[in-house]
Amino acid sequence: MNSLRKSGKKYTGEKVNKYHSVENIRFSEQTMFITIDGQEYRYELDKISSKLASATPLERETYCISPSGYGIHWPLLDEDLSIDGLLGVRHSPMVAFGKQK
Repeated sequence: MNSLRKSGKKYTGEKVNKYHSVENIRFSEQTMFITIDGQEYRYELDKISSKLASATPLERETYCISPSGYGIHWPLLDEDLSIDGLLGVRHSPMVAFGKQK
């Protein structure tokens, strides 16, 4: 059975491969703080998402972290951010599909 946790909703279900460990998402005014793979990052909301920048505290605090740590979803805003996108990580399409040259 899937479940969500209040404020910092986290999906729980079957085990999947982890891309990233995502923890401690919090907001202060127009800034998002997030811990990714043990390191804290800070993002100005207007640089990463106009929806988050104009959201209410409730809308910001209602999110789901994907089980794999690939991304974050805000259901009240219909907004998704990928962790790799936040980190500026780019993957080769061939590597992403397991077809290395």
